[in-house]
Amino acid sequence: MRRAIVLAVLVGVGALSIGLSAARQTPAQQQLPKILDVEKVRDNLYVLKNAQGGANGGGNTAVFVTSTGVVVVDTKNPGWGQLVLDKIKEITPKPITMIINTHTHGDHVSGNVEFPATVDVVVQENTKTNMEKLSIFKDNDNRGMAKRTFKDTMTIGSGADQIDLYYFGPGHTNGDAWVVFPSLRAVHAGDLFASRSVPLVDGNNGGSMLHYPETLNKAYNGIKNVDTIINGHNATTTTWADLKTYAEFNQDLVAWMQAELKAGKSPKDAAAEWKLPEKYTGYNATVGAMMGGLEGRIQRLSDEMKK
Repeated sequence: MRRAIVLAVLVGVGALSIGLSAARQTPAQQQLPKILDVEKVRDNLYVLKNAQGGANGGGNTAVFVTSTGVVVVDTKNPGWGQLVLDKIKEITPKPITMIINTHTHGDHVSGNVEFPATVDVVVQENTKTNMEKLSIFKDNDNRGMAKRTFKDTMTIGSGADQIDLYYFGPGHTNGDAWVVFPSLRAVHAGDLFASRSVPLVDGNNGGSMLHYPETLNKAYNGIKNVDTIINGHNATTTTWADLKTYAEFNQDLVAWMQAELKAGKSPKDAAAEWKLPEKYTGYNATVGAMMGGLEGRIQRLSDEMKK
C-alpha cells in the first residue's frame, strides 16, 4: 500500500491520527505561519479560515455569538486551538460556552483540547465513538471530548440563539452533523460538503460512497429555510442550490463507478479513465491521494456493493 494511502488509513483508524490536513502537509508547509482570516457571514456569525500563504490549520471554524456566549463549530488541527481562541477575542468579549464538532477528523476536533475544560462539547453519537479512538484526547485526559450527543436531531437554545443539529446518514463518516442557525438562514455542513470536488469517504469511520448522494439529498430536502452553507474546507461559502448540484454530482459519480465495476473494471483501471463531466465545470477535477484517491473511493463502493 502506498504511503499516502497508509497515512489516510491511519486518520480513519484514529489512534495515530493527527488530522487529514496535518497528515498531508509537507515539512515546508508545516513551517508556514499560522494565520487565520475572519469572514463575516451574518451578524453574529463568522468563519475562521486558513489565511492565504499561511499553514493549513484544517477545516473551517464557525463562530456563533449568542446572547449568553459563543458557540464554536470545529476547532482545527493540533496546535491551532489557542489561535482560534485568540481570534474569537477579537470578535467578541463573550465567553465560549460550547463546541459542536461536525465529525471526528483531527483537523476538525484537535483544537478542542486547548479550550477551557468547562466548555460543553456536542456531537452526533457515532462521532463520539470515533473521537474516543483519537490519541489526542487520550493524551490530554479526555479534555475536549464530547459531553453530549444526539442521534438524529437536536435543538439547542431558542429564538435568535437557536441551533438545530441534524444527522441524515453516512457519507464522509458515519457521524456527519449539519449545524443549522435558523435565524440566520445558514448551516455549517462540515466535510460532507467540504468543497465542490470528489468527496472524501472515510470507510474506517463508517463513511459511505454508496449512500453519499442519498444522505446529501436527505439534507437538501430535510433542512428548510437555509440560504448559505459554510463548507468544511471551501475558501468561500456556497448556496443551498449548490447543495442540490453537489448531490447530483455525487449521484452521477456513483452511477459511473457502478457502471465501471459492473463492466468488470478494477478500481485502479476505472479511476484512470475518469474525467470531470462538462456539466460540472468549475468543480475541482483533481482527486488527491487522501483515502486512496479516486481508486480508494471506487474500492469503497465496490466493498459496499458486495454486502
